[in-house]
Amino acid sequence: MQTHEIRERFTNHFVETGHTEVPSASLILDDPTLLFVNAGMVPFKPYFLGQQTPPFENGLATSIQKCVRTLDIEEVGITTRHNTFFQMAGNFSFGQYFKEGAITHAWTLLTGPVEEGGLGLDPERLWVTVYTDDDEAAEIWEHKIGVPVERIQRMGMEDNFWSMGVPGPCGPCSEIYYDRGPEYGQEGGPIADDNRYMEIWNLVFMESIRGAGDKKGGFEILGELPNKNIDTGLGVERVACILQGVDNVYETDLLRPVIDVAQELTGTQYDAGSPADDVRFRVIADHSRTSMMIILDGVTPSNEGRGYILRRLLRRIIRSARLLGATGEVMEPLINTIMDTMTPSFPEIADNRDRILRVALAEERAFSKTLESGTHRFDEAAETLKASGVTTLSGEQAFELHDTYGFPIDLTMEMAQEAGLEVDMDAFNAAMEEQRNRAKADNKAKKMGNRDDSLYREWVDAHPTEFVGYDQLTHDANVIGLVKDGEKVTEVNQGDEVEVILDVTPMYAEAGGQMADRGRLVMGETVLNVGDVQRIGKKLWVHKATVQNGGLDLGSTVTAEVDGAWRHGARQAHTATHLIHAALRQVLGPTAVQAGSLNKPGYLRFDFNYTDQLSDAQLEEIATITNQAVDADFAVNTIETSLEEAKAMGAMALFGENYGDRVRVVEIGGPFSIELCGGTHVEHSSQIGPVAVLGESSVGSGARRIEAYSGLESFRYFSKEAALASGLASELKTPSEQLPERIAQLTERLRAAEKEIENLHRQQLLAGTGDLAAKAETVGAHKLVAVHLPDGINTGDLRTMVSDVRGKLTGEDAVVVLASADNGKAAFAVAATPAAVESGVKAGELVKTFGTYVDGKGGGKPDLAQGSGANPAGIDAGLAAIRDALA
Repeated sequence: MQTHEIRERFTNHFVETGHTEVPSASLILDDPTLLFVNAGMVPFKPYFLGQQTPPFENGLATSIQKCVRTLDIEEVGITTRHNTFFQMAGNFSFGQYFKEGAITHAWTLLTGPVEEGGLGLDPERLWVTVYTDDDEAAEIWEHKIGVPVERIQRMGMEDNFWSMGVPGPCGPCSEIYYDRGPEYGQEGGPIADDNRYMEIWNLVFMESIRGAGDKKGGFEILGELPNKNIDTGLGVERVACILQGVDNVYETDLLRPVIDVAQELTGTQYDAGSPADDVRFRVIADHSRTSMMIILDGVTPSNEGRGYILRRLLRRIIRSARLLGATGEVMEPLINTIMDTMTPSFPEIADNRDRILRVALAEERAFSKTLESGTHRFDEAAETLKASGVTTLSGEQAFELHDTYGFPIDLTMEMAQEAGLEVDMDAFNAAMEEQRNRAKADNKAKKMGNRDDSLYREWVDAHPTEFVGYDQLTHDANVIGLVKDGEKVTEVNQGDEVEVILDVTPMYAEAGGQMADRGRLVMGETVLNVGDVQRIGKKLWVHKATVQNGGLDLGSTVTAEVDGAWRHGARQAHTATHLIHAALRQVLGPTAVQAGSLNKPGYLRFDFNYTDQLSDAQLEEIATITNQAVDADFAVNTIETSLEEAKAMGAMALFGENYGDRVRVVEIGGPFSIELCGGTHVEHSSQIGPVAVLGESSVGSGARRIEAYSGLESFRYFSKEAALASGLASELKTPSEQLPERIAQLTERLRAAEKEIENLHRQQLLAGTGDLAAKAETVGAHKLVAVHLPDGINTGDLRTMVSDVRGKLTGEDAVVVLASADNGKAAFAVAATPAAVESGVKAGELVKTFGTYVDGKGGGKPDLAQGSGANPAGIDAGLAAIRDALA
């Protein structure tokens, strides 16, 4: 049975029993505790916590949620049951059925005949576990379902008590296991062997709220949830493994094709007797799928957060392929293959293939350059070690290659072995552990738990705010809620900072990149200045305000007034953003997709997924198309329709955004621009005024940003530019249209003059090096030139001088040390002739010796090194110390 059919049977089973089908949320949600959605229940957290009332008919839901877990990336492929990306099929009951209902549903689907829509598993091969003291669940399994008591096992909190690992919902659980047979391990049930007995479904009986704690069981139960709820998770990949008769999740219809392609690319065979190679194949398969799904949801590689995880996954693919024997690029065939296998379950992949591939290939090419620089750094280190007779690469050096150059430790070890070296893995692992501990501490500091929106629940449920601001800037409203310092109050007074909840408002709440409206709430002499408006649960508008004058009571009627100038500027910027997006796609193609935006009066920035820097010609074309659309005076139409109809119209949606059944489409100029958008816009494109595109820049690997002014801010910008051009034209006595050519001529003349000055400076420096060489003195077995030069010579010049003096002493065992005070610091450089290096002199070590006397440091190769320090008064002492060292 193919994986997409398993998904279909699961969904059909629960829809037919009254559950509402909920589409998978994006892997990226607005949750401060998570980088990625890591469990099927994550999108339902507000309902479990009682912060919002579930909107599902009968209080029942089912979903197949995309999930990513990346805590133990290094363990991927070592075990054959775990993936970083997986599909969690679940059914949810919010205060409806509980243990018996969840158990009955699961058993019916798992053991039901295939011809009747079930999965057809043999009930004699199913085992279950329950929480230690959960007699109720054990009783249901034995007497209601008929599972023999010997196939019901009890486990403790580590195994049969579920939480997300952070403060939030939790409860005991019951897990269902499938016995794969004696060839997979010993008898005795899940307690005896969890390889033979594969867990396939976890039924969580959500009834409590847990507090903070680092480990399972190391937390306090804070209380009960408002209702007893059900959260279950069936591992789609594990069930596919069983129903397809394969040994592990890497050999199912989703991942095995990737392994087959990897065999062709590397010339190495999977399952040919090498456990290490098999792990690498599984890493390639797992990470290809996870990377593709993360890119699909809008993430691009970077050095932090989600982007760092993606970069790490992609680079582990490349590293594994290299270690298996690949010599060229591998990403294109691997990603194409995983997109083919996953599209039946996720049709949206088809519309994003080019973009996904572009991001993956760009990272592969970037990593190739990293490998080159890392290899160069390794070769330098290996050469130095061999010259000094050392056979071990230090853990610190290996960690530097890993951390600074992104060089995988496996590759370092392979190259070290080829060079006849070992790697101090104990020290490397200690450095890695220290880094992990720092990361965990940082992550812990960021995990602030769940925002307690339960304070607002009565308003969310009973009095959703009516937004009338699309066509009105002023409206009377009733004050249905007041919050001050996190508590509900019945009155507020002058000077108070408060949150005001109205039953109706014309003020736009921040969303979709558009900043919130500014405005006032007025009642007679009472005035509250509104500086921000936020939404809770997409239903409730919270006005953050300061009481400027008077006071306000709960139940009062106020007039809500939007700052008209602010709104006008914000509308201009937001509509201009749509025009720029459309222009981008005309110039760059459909792979240039929005990744974020910010719109405020007079200014916009637009982030988009694209790997290459835009040329000046492309940027000019984007600006031209945008302003042509302004000049065309396109009508801006808004349409409310269903999500499916909007997609059929060609409306673009944002990654990571979860849309309801009814959506708002903004159409500008017919087919010119059509997007899903809840923001405010001008009525005609000409109302935007001129749009000044300021430029574009990188905001991470595979992501670019365009910034622009709109309306009056654009006019002011153009006026400044015109005044600047006029001033330059006057100063240079050149017509404005000839300024670029004139400035280019002057720049070229300046560069030529600077080069000439540099050459003269170099000649002046080198003119005295002959005299310096003549000052060589004999110190021990060496010739030494050690001179404290006049002030003002920088490190770069010193390096040039010591190299030249060394050249004049070629053939001798000689060392050159020059130092100078430059801008309040000590600059110094050391050079050693080949004979001196042969006799054991190391310039890098001498520089370190010198550095201790000038409160500085330095480094380099045995024949040439340099450094700087904060205490130039120690220069003479440093020179003396080098004399002593050579003597």
